[in-house]
Amino acid sequence: MTSSKASNGKASNGKGAGNADAVRQFTVRPDDNDVRLDRWFKRNLPEVSFAMVSRWARTGQIRVDGKRADVDTRLIAGQSLRVPPAGGPLPLAGGGKGGRVRKPLTEEQIHLAEDIVLEQDRAAIVINKPPGLATQGGSGTYEHVDGLLDAYAGDGDPRPRLVHRLDKDTSGVLLVARTPGSAAFFSRRFSGRTARKIYWALVMGVPDIHDGMIELPLAKQPGTGGEKMMVDETEHGMPARTRYRVIDRAGNRAAWVELQPFTGRTHQLRVHMAAIGHPIVGDGKYGGQGAFLSGSISRKLHLHARRLRIEHPEGDLLDVTAPLPEHFSKSLEQLGFTETEGDLPLEAPVLVEPKTMEKRAAKAHAKQYRKERRGERRKRIDGPATTGARKPTGQRARVAGAAAGKTPAKAGAKPGAKPGAKPGAKPAARTASAKPGAKPAPRRAAPKAPGSKAPSPRSPGKR
Repeated sequence: MTSSKASNGKASNGKGAGNADAVRQFTVRPDDNDVRLDRWFKRNLPEVSFAMVSRWARTGQIRVDGKRADVDTRLIAGQSLRVPPAGGPLPLAGGGKGGRVRKPLTEEQIHLAEDIVLEQDRAAIVINKPPGLATQGGSGTYEHVDGLLDAYAGDGDPRPRLVHRLDKDTSGVLLVARTPGSAAFFSRRFSGRTARKIYWALVMGVPDIHDGMIELPLAKQPGTGGEKMMVDETEHGMPARTRYRVIDRAGNRAAWVELQPFTGRTHQLRVHMAAIGHPIVGDGKYGGQGAFLSGSISRKLHLHARRLRIEHPEGDLLDVTAPLPEHFSKSLEQLGFTETEGDLPLEAPVLVEPKTMEKRAAKAHAKQYRKERRGERRKRIDGPATTGARKPTGQRARVAGAAAGKTPAKAGAKPGAKPGAKPGAKPAARTASAKPGAKPAPRRAAPKAPGSKAPSPRSPGKR
């Protein structure tokens, strides 16, 4: 992130101008430390194209601490960045491509956004998402957390960004990054598995093992449009690991458990608990009718993101706990549980060096790139032939012929020639079938012409 401040100097044409035509001065903030110049523009001035940045750099119009800079120049926090006039009014920073104008929020939306904040600082905003509020919009979904984020940004500030998600019916801690730099920092911690997420849930029945690990691969269930997951132990399943610990039990009727996901698959906790025979209370999607308790227990989903512990960009730990929603709190009370006994000890954090995180991210990116390239090559080889298209040659022709069960003929071979014959060789004469081991018939000499002499044995005859 950078602080933007238009200077009051003259425009490039030498005439005085307003902010639209004034040279702009920016100060590189810690969030943008060690970021390439072109990447800085993409984060903070998305309305400026890469071609424009390249032209400005070539002509020396971009200056870093008064010196010329290239598009691949790495910026350092605290440096002064001089940017040429935009030629028009500046859009709100962080508004996305093309300078998207922020949609005004209603008074009710602003109050909701303020009420759900748990903690906030220069890098992060932590909210307690209520159940029933989606994290992001979708088909038919118009009220969501992403639509409230403009309430947390002041004029000229970048728009806050979601770092992770919670299901619509799941409540609890949700982390929002205030700047592009902090968003990248937190995303690396989530992908590197150093962030620790603690969930509370009420489940049907009581697990036999009170402290266990569920390791079942998950995949999208066919025919559901990706809206439902299932356990898939074939090569298509993605690895998924969940630790659970029983906090308390209500006889054999239900149990109060703590859940820690070590991977971030869609609906992971819900599918895993249903797979071991203890669906989460209120989860009819994966537990069916057997996921509801009789009596006055609410039929809402009883899954709550209780706590989040993650590294902070400034070096310390961000550790936030979210209070329970009303329906969950009442259910605990009716089942005889005491809420203050639910926070179990958590192991000490294991911090990973930033360079290690960067290497892991680069390795994952390279793996994904190779996978996409393999798909492209497979399409070129196995794709349907088009009318008038050139025939494949070389290695691709041999691969295609092998797939069709054909042996490609060698170049230069005549039609009808035997496989393996030399180019241009005459076809062999037909011979009568001979018994195995029989001697070949002697060659007969050509008949002599009348009056001709036989050639001398010492001197070869003329051909």
